[in-house]
Amino acid sequence: MERILNKLVERLRDCYKDRLVSVMLYGSAAVGDHHGRFSDMNVLCVLTEVTPRELGEVSAIFNWWQRMGNPPPLLFGREELRRSTDVFPMEFTDIRERHRILYGEDVVQDLAVDLRYYRAEVEHELRAKLLRLREKAAAAMAARDALVGLMAESLSTFCVLFRHSLRLAGEEAAFEKRVIVEQAAARFGVDAAPFRTLLDLREGKIKGRDIQPVLLFAQYLEAINKVVEAVDRLDTVGV
Repeated sequence: MERILNKLVERLRDCYKDRLVSVMLYGSAAVGDHHGRFSDMNVLCVLTEVTPRELGEVSAIFNWWQRMGNPPPLLFGREELRRSTDVFPMEFTDIRERHRILYGEDVVQDLAVDLRYYRAEVEHELRAKLLRLREKAAAAMAARDALVGLMAESLSTFCVLFRHSLRLAGEEAAFEKRVIVEQAAARFGVDAAPFRTLLDLREGKIKGRDIQPVLLFAQYLEAINKVVEAVDRLDTVGV
């Protein structure tokens, strides 16, 4: 992982030179909670500004990075970053709390995150990801491996959203996935069992053949629905 990150920074520095303000790794990989094919390496790249020139120059680098199986880096101008916290409060809260500087300044540590729209964004993301999960499941219900893979790959996203849901509910939410699941079970009354099973699968403790996919998916979906309903009823921000 470090070799690839170093190569990315080297290529970005060669590309942007003094226009490159900062490169940082954020999310699970930044705190050592990275699990192979189930986790991405998320990178934030901050420039003095972002224009068509900057986009054109970085095209080959982003294509190379995506071929490595990673999402394209987030590309922000310095001032744009500062002015975007009100529309991305969830994302910037995550980045501020879990990031590692790969190059340049720490432009997020003292970033003031506007939380006025925090609850709305958390509920929006929960509902959007739930809709997407159901959409993909409709094409995978008869394919055992595809359904198991869908649940395993979506788990990280829902753990992040559960953590933000817990914060909205006034809880001191953890970052470790297993702890988040247990906290969500206690606070929202959801069944933690399907999440424990999927975490065991991701960590190689059980095999896909040990799972009853359709039953597990029903339990997984029910738990996610309960969290969505709980967040819908919240009218205060607990952070």
